Amino acid sequence: MELSRRIENYWDERSENFSKTRRLELDGIDAIAWKNILKKSLPESKNPLKILDIGTGAGFFAAILAKMGHKVVGIDMSSKMLCEAEKNLREMNLSAEFYKMNAQNLNFFADETFDAIVTRNLTWTLPDVKAAYREWRRILKIGGVLMNFDSDYGDKNFLDEKTCSKGEICNKMLVECDFIKNSLAISTKRRPKWDKIFLEDLNFIVRLDEDISHAVHKDSRCFYDSVPLFAIYATK
Repeated sequence: MELSRRIENYWDERSENFSKTRRLELDGIDAIAWKNILKKSLPESKNPLKILDIGTGAGFFAAILAKMGHKVVGIDMSSKMLCEAEKNLREMNLSAEFYKMNAQNLNFFADETFDAIVTRNLTWTLPDVKAAYREWRRILKIGGVLMNFDSDYGDKNFLDEKTCSKGEICNKMLVECDFIKNSLAISTKRRPKWDKIFLEDLNFIVRLDEDISHAVHKDSRCFYDSVPLFAIYATK
């Protein structure tokens, strides 16, 4: 419980600056690249899809998907991040539902509720990624797709400028980030290969792209660290 509280507080503290970066991103060239990546891997349907954005943060994916006409539910454990998400979508005249929720416990949703699940920069901060993946599979419809975009931060040091540019994050927050990372079991795994093996054990069909940074990190106005961003596309 103490670790979960520290993770929540960490994202609360980062929410305002994080949101500013995401708004820049939404208004620039990288958002177009993200839209194309999402559209390419979403299930085919004549009707709007029901999509869960896990760890929605400032509502970046929620905004892109809502603009595409889909029905989006965004969840996050940070109340301040959710406030930023609601504000950002309201200002863009877009609609999505947002809930404060733990990504590892989604009992609020019935089995096979969603056509797709998207998540970005989240799983590296989860205390129990295995439990999360099981829950995410449960609420996906047959043929539904999980898209997980994340980085292998486990063996990195956030205070090392060669690894992660500090950007808008102060030293105090980098120290806290390292503490959280070093406390998590997922940090001992090398990813995304570990994720692929575990998801295949859950009977997902998995495709990996081990670095999509070149496609979605082009906007010089935005803060991006130097650790490769991988993509996992897992179909139930």
